[in-house]
Amino acid sequence: MQIIIITTLVITVVGIVVGAGLVYTGNKFHVEVDERETAVRECLPGNNCGACGYAGCDAMAAAIVAGNAPVNGCPVGGAPCAQKIGEIMGTSAEAMERKVAFVRCKGTCEVTHNQGNYVGIQDCRSAVLAGLNVTDCAYGCLGFGSCQSVCPEQAIRVVDGVAVVDRARCIGCGLCAKACPRNLIELVPESKHVSVQCSNRDKGPMVKKACTAGCIGCSICVRQCEHDAIHVNDNLAQVDYANCVQCGKCVAKCPAKVITTPELEENWDDIPA
Repeated sequence: MQIIIITTLVITVVGIVVGAGLVYTGNKFHVEVDERETAVRECLPGNNCGACGYAGCDAMAAAIVAGNAPVNGCPVGGAPCAQKIGEIMGTSAEAMERKVAFVRCKGTCEVTHNQGNYVGIQDCRSAVLAGLNVTDCAYGCLGFGSCQSVCPEQAIRVVDGVAVVDRARCIGCGLCAKACPRNLIELVPESKHVSVQCSNRDKGPMVKKACTAGCIGCSICVRQCEHDAIHVNDNLAQVDYANCVQCGKCVAKCPAKVITTPELEENWDDIPA
């Protein structure tokens, strides 16, 4: 019985000493957290997508409070998020329009052809590393869904061999753009609908041979635009979203019908995930 009492007392004393040591160490090395950091973190959407360039929302909040990131640095939260954070930080936030992903390819199975049956890992990055052109177009969507697999909102799917985006679901995190090995996906302002749905930079005859829906670099769109909002560079038309007023003249006159106003007409829920 005496041994049990002594053991209990020793354990109690050791526990008290260790506890006191932990309290002392905690107080000595305690780092004060700026209350603004917590408030800013609560304003951020919590996707932890990394689209802002930081590891997550916690890191973004710390960077904003430290003055290393702008109050409107979260592309997912957009203007409402920036306004709230601006009020916390005591600074004005410029309106930042939400962006959505756009796939610069129209090369469905109907307008281009497979060069053969790819039997490797069903992943776009793996197919590119294999050095093979799955379709006749060396610039187009491979259709294996690397973008789809990283989307946190299930806002992008492969339909008829090409990735398509549900603009309503897209949060503009940019993960799909980073995952695409051919850099076919870009983030565009949500209010801008006129886009060139092609990435082929070959000359017209070669483009038509590879894909009947490709841009032939004819510059008809350039001549139609009254706002200097579209140019042909390296045989490929490109829209300047800062100048584009969405008049649609380039869309109407494009002979290849590659300048489009992409809106998913089908019921998204009916598309196989």
